[in-house]
Amino acid sequence: MTDPSPLDSRYAWTRLAITLLIAVMGNVGMWAIVVVMPDVGTEFGVTRAEAALPYTTTMIGFALGNMFIGRAVDRFGITWSLIGAALLIAVSYALAALSPSILVLALVQLGIGFGTASCFGPLIADISHWFQRRRGIAVAIAASGNYLSGAIWPVLLGWLAAGEGWRWIYTALAILTILTMVPLSLLLRRRVPEAAMQASEVLRAGRARATGFSPRQLMWLLGLAGIGCCVAMSMPQVHIVSLCVDLGYGSAVGAEMLSLMLLGGVVSRLVSGALTDRLGGVRTLLIGSTLQCIALFLYLPAGGLVSLYTVSLIFGLSQGGIVPSYAVIVREYLPAKEAGARVGFVMMLTIAGMALGGWLSGVIYDLTGSYQWAFINGIVWNSVNIGIIILILLRGQRAGRAPGPVAA
Repeated sequence: MTDPSPLDSRYAWTRLAITLLIAVMGNVGMWAIVVVMPDVGTEFGVTRAEAALPYTTTMIGFALGNMFIGRAVDRFGITWSLIGAALLIAVSYALAALSPSILVLALVQLGIGFGTASCFGPLIADISHWFQRRRGIAVAIAASGNYLSGAIWPVLLGWLAAGEGWRWIYTALAILTILTMVPLSLLLRRRVPEAAMQASEVLRAGRARATGFSPRQLMWLLGLAGIGCCVAMSMPQVHIVSLCVDLGYGSAVGAEMLSLMLLGGVVSRLVSGALTDRLGGVRTLLIGSTLQCIALFLYLPAGGLVSLYTVSLIFGLSQGGIVPSYAVIVREYLPAKEAGARVGFVMMLTIAGMALGGWLSGVIYDLTGSYQWAFINGIVWNSVNIGIIILILLRGQRAGRAPGPVAA
């Protein structure tokens, strides 16, 4: 007899494919500013830290959007939340293309970041409801849209722009956002049946009680861990293009390294997703965070073109699965009906870490004239993250032989 449950069904996998397409288009707002940062700094005649300010405000908007749009998804569903976000992104792109100063651009990037967030945490929370046995890999695929967007669109738009400049890129993105996100969002109107949610909630509640953490305690621990790992993660991701310009390799080479890094991150996310379905989110997160710290150490002696390409790939392969692991942990231990808000809160703090790290790296560069101490700063923050995850893992040992990842 055919299983009538919608979880892990053919429809669930089709929905995941649509989710991935939306994520690839929508998340470009997070990466576009990274690629154009050198051109923006040159045009406005500002310091490296000032040129990084629009990225920082983008990530602040991205952080807030993950939490507030996540709450909207819990209440109104993913479709209308995505359509509203698409309109906000498109208008903000158009306004950014007209920016007369770095300050105005930074302010407009808040809107871009806020709307772009709809294609990260809220989308991940939504798709997590549709999977039980394969939730880890499903969440990883959805989260990979963020990295695929960063790997594909910057290079593609740079080629299409053909020297027209960063303002042309932003205008093109405004149009593409409306043409792609709105129709795709309308395909996600179906919602998980209440019966499926209630049946799986019993298993989740039992696992949560076994750990000894209250929902609030676990949520804040995950958020603080997210800040630590993402301050570290931001150094290569945000400043690799600028580093390559400093070394005389040019921004095009830096964009290629960023794409290579993010493609490695996609592979890492898929492998980590499969691993999560076996080991659970906490152990997978600890593995990824430890590997990221090792990769940051490898950047310290790197300076040649080959070594930078190699280390960037290693870094991508090391850290890609970290952020999706947070979403899986939230779904393993916290209430399903609050998934959008809970996942959004933790994602908000991870993105706050990216914003803080991107800005700190620029400040450290301005003070020292080098990115070496910025990498060391990332290693210290990464170590804090590892300590928190070890604490969660040790406290969670009381769960003993409890089953792996648990349904909604």
